[in-house]
Amino acid sequence: MPRRQRRGCKPQAEMNLTPLMDLTFILLITFIITFPLIENGIPIKLPQGKSKPIDASQTSVSVTIDKEGRFYIGDLTVTIDELRDELQKRKEADADLRVIIRGDVSALYGSVAEVAKLLSALGIKNTSLALQE
Repeated sequence: MPRRQRRGCKPQAEMNLTPLMDLTFILLITFIITFPLIENGIPIKLPQGKSKPIDASQTSVSVTIDKEGRFYIGDLTVTIDELRDELQKRKEADADLRVIIRGDVSALYGSVAEVAKLLSALGIKNTSLALQE
């Protein structure tokens, strides 16, 4: 007497990757949306004021002066000479370079003026001062 084989559900040996792919795409979209909104990680207190919003579509370089008078380009600590060299390189690569000066409210006025003078000497005319509303 031959045995009949059951033709029901067979166990699958492969894993369903759809939920994992969904999670990956959600994380990717989250990072793409939030990354441009994150400012530099240098803790400073900006001066109060009212200004026009900066056009986010145009690329810009952020120069920060903290309350101790240290200079940063992006989140990298630099001296004024290194700042000059880096801005000169970026100006050569992009003639319409935009520079945003982020000066701490407790920073010496001379430090902010030194950066403004440097930008003027390099011929960078597209500059902005960051303010807190």
